[in-house]
Amino acid sequence: MQNVIDTVWQDYQKTHFLLTQSLSPDFSFAIITAHNPLGCLLTPSQNRLLDRELQLKILQYQSPYRCLMGVAPDLSHVEKSWAIFIDKNQAIELGREFKQHAIYYVNQGLLSLVACFDQHKSEVQMGAFNQRLRLVSDFPECC
Repeated sequence: MQNVIDTVWQDYQKTHFLLTQSLSPDFSFAIITAHNPLGCLLTPSQNRLLDRELQLKILQYQSPYRCLMGVAPDLSHVEKSWAIFIDKNQAIELGREFKQHAIYYVNQGLLSLVACFDQHKSEVQMGAFNQRLRLVSDFPECC
C-alpha cells in the first residue's frame, strides 16, 4: 500500500494546471479537488457529485475561487479542481474532509504540494506556479 501512495505522491509532483484566466501571483491560494478520494478512481458521475459537494463547501468560505483542471503533463489524466483563496491550514482541512492525499498551495507565486494525512511527508516545493500553468480557452472533457 505504501508503494502505491509513494507512486501517487510522485505523480502529484508532475501535475500541471489548465486555467481559462490567469491568477495574480500577489495572492496565496489552495488548489483542491474532490475527485477520486484517497486515490480510488471513481466514475465520472461519482466525481461530479463530490465536486458539487466541494463547490457548496467552497461557498461557505466567502472567498474568491476559480475552476481549473489538474492534469498529467501528457493530458492522460484530468481532474476538475478549484483554486480557493484560503489559508494553508484551512486548505489542508478541506482536503482531509474530501479525503485527498494532498492539496497544492501557491504562495508568492510558488507552488507546493502539501500532504493532508501523512504527517511524515514533507511539503514539496515545486517551483513557480506559472511554469506549470497553461491558459486555455476551454477545458477538456474530463469527467
